[in-house]
Amino acid sequence: MPLFTTDALILRTYKLGETDRIVVFLTRDRGKKRGVAKNARKSFRRFGGGLEPMTSGRVAYVERERRELVLLNYVEPTRSPLSIMSVMSAMSGASAADSHGDALGYVSYFAELIDEWAQEADPHNETLFRLGSSMVEALVEGVPVERLARYFEYWLLRLQGVYEADPQASADALAFLDAARCSSPLGLAEVAVSREALRELESSHRALIAMHLEKDLKSARVLREMRR
Repeated sequence: MPLFTTDALILRTYKLGETDRIVVFLTRDRGKKRGVAKNARKSFRRFGGGLEPMTSGRVAYVERERRELVLLNYVEPTRSPLSIMSVMSAMSGASAADSHGDALGYVSYFAELIDEWAQEADPHNETLFRLGSSMVEALVEGVPVERLARYFEYWLLRLQGVYEADPQASADALAFLDAARCSSPLGLAEVAVSREALRELESSHRALIAMHLEKDLKSARVLREMRR
């Protein structure tokens, strides 16, 4: 049984039996994988906080013949959305609570979108892997989350070859997309854009995503509820 060690992005987990977890993760070079993390609900030595959605790190797993699920050996996190907590701790009051909740809500949104679009065992997903990893890095550095979300949606749709610009888009929204084409996520902190333009792009992007996935994402519904 071959052992593989690679960079990966954790997308989601769910319970298996009394002590194990199923882990869905996107590797840099071998596509999306699903694996069993034995005793993950009890053992903090091998996994710890490394199974949080959008955690990036080194993973080791074993592929077993005629088994759909790989066996996850360990996760060594290098960057985690849990680091957002330390960023928000420097803030105070209601704005800190709102920013923290928004950021963690968008972490789940990014993870669900990648999970929906990443193909099983497709080795050509490195660009998607790098896009996802850059979101967490930018969040930890304090880049405003709504700018990151619109950037992420725009590039995800472009990478899938399904992006269609709204012919009714405002000049402010188009200016943001122009900046997104040549900016890194970290550079978005310096991009001037109105809240109205971001909400406009949110509406058009969500419509495109729902049309191509043929469903509304659970995390998108949660974000809408959080905003009320």
